[in-house]
Amino acid sequence: MANWSELQSDVLVHISRHLNLIEDYLNFASVCKPWRHVATKSNFNSDLPRVPWLMLPEGDDNKSCCREFFSLCNGMILKKRIPKARGKRCLESLGWFITVGKDEGEITLLHPFSGVQIELPHQNTTEDYARYKTRYIWNFIHKAVLSADPSKTSDYVLMVIEGEKMHLSFWKPGHLRWTRVRIENFLGHRRHRHRDVVYFSGKFYAVDWQGQVLVCDVTGADPTKAQRVAQLPNSMDIYHMGEEYYILESLGSLFVVVRHGGLCFSGIPLTPVPYAHGVHNEQEVPEFNGHLNFQTNDFRVYKVDLAAGKLTETRQLGDRALFLGANASLSVQASQFPGIKPNHIYFTDDCYEAYSDYEEGGGLDMGVFNLSNGTFDHHYKGLFLNRFTPPIWVTPTPC
Repeated sequence: MANWSELQSDVLVHISRHLNLIEDYLNFASVCKPWRHVATKSNFNSDLPRVPWLMLPEGDDNKSCCREFFSLCNGMILKKRIPKARGKRCLESLGWFITVGKDEGEITLLHPFSGVQIELPHQNTTEDYARYKTRYIWNFIHKAVLSADPSKTSDYVLMVIEGEKMHLSFWKPGHLRWTRVRIENFLGHRRHRHRDVVYFSGKFYAVDWQGQVLVCDVTGADPTKAQRVAQLPNSMDIYHMGEEYYILESLGSLFVVVRHGGLCFSGIPLTPVPYAHGVHNEQEVPEFNGHLNFQTNDFRVYKVDLAAGKLTETRQLGDRALFLGANASLSVQASQFPGIKPNHIYFTDDCYEAYSDYEEGGGLDMGVFNLSNGTFDHHYKGLFLNRFTPPIWVTPTPC
């Protein structure tokens, strides 16, 4: 046929219903307007499990607003125009971006493949914003996790870790402000900073920098209260930048992952960003030269026993692979996807405390960790650095 756009609609529907890969679905929709009309969720098996793609940063001169996505399963790179994400810091949950403007600090929910956008309250509507705002406005949101996919229901909650003190706050559709979560029965009077959060069995669970696991039921009688339910053994009273904490669900259980690392000489020249006057006391900030970068050297995984209130270390995840970074932490069944290794941790650079101070930004500390023998490998061998959005994991979903 000379003109593919003239194919009958029922033929196109028959073809689209045989597509199993999201890559094929998106490419099918981009052929022409008639094909795009057929590429609907009802004509595509959108409930299939997905493995995250690696979204590469936009270039400095990216006028086309095009982003590249690397598939671990087949090594392919898909290009997609996402103009609403241009120049924004992006976090990810359930296939949606949480974008933060680098100049004004506005926050939105954005579906990268459909372009659907949901406006969120500005960060200055969080409690005591003037006191807890961050040095860089685009780093105000540290993590963001959805309770459900906004494309499937309006009954969802967005929980974020925000501000310089890393508080928990949440938003529900229709709310005009962020709601702060208070912590009850935590240990002592130490400062309480959260590092990651997950939605699990109808509640939000968070882990803080002291290794405490906390639960918050935003639909219960006290939606703004969180309680401590478990404690990581031998956790430190003081947080070190060389430790990062993650919490996620896998096979019906909760797991906490501790990422260990430290500052090292990367061998790649980086340009320090001058400190803004009046924001930090420059005498209190260590001086690093342009080659110093954060590097991960180990991971430890703990299974959470909520009934006993304790965590037990494990080196075996079975057929599961974990994906950690500036995305909502998640696990997938490795055997369902070619190229994905079981009992491995796939991670991206999310140490914004280190890379925010370099003009080139982050993206150096990425790789795959073998939990069985403690070795590292690459998942993507290219080098792409960006100060606002280094490479992140994105779960491809139609909207």
